[in-house]
Amino acid sequence: MKFRGLLESMANRISTKLTWEKYADVFAMNLRRIRAERGYSQQRVASDAAISLPQYQRLESAGFRSTPSLNPKIRTLISLAEVLDVEVSDLLPKPWPDLREK
Repeated sequence: MKFRGLLESMANRISTKLTWEKYADVFAMNLRRIRAERGYSQQRVASDAAISLPQYQRLESAGFRSTPSLNPKIRTLISLAEVLDVEVSDLLPKPWPDLREK
């Protein structure tokens, strides 16, 4: 699948030492990839996860990365994982960024 190959290629170009911004980008790519693999629309995932469509679209576009107050809640991550039939860990990029660095 071309879409998946493109996302994997983009993810591979991101350095091992992730910044918060890069981490948010990879999270967004993971979310888009998994949703596309399931054949779900953004509206379906948002509705089934009980979040608004604009909120879901912010997650898929990493629109929360520059505004920490918009970071997804654990409840949202669990709900998305349930709707997409994956583990929460499948949504989260590895390794985690070191948020202690300034």
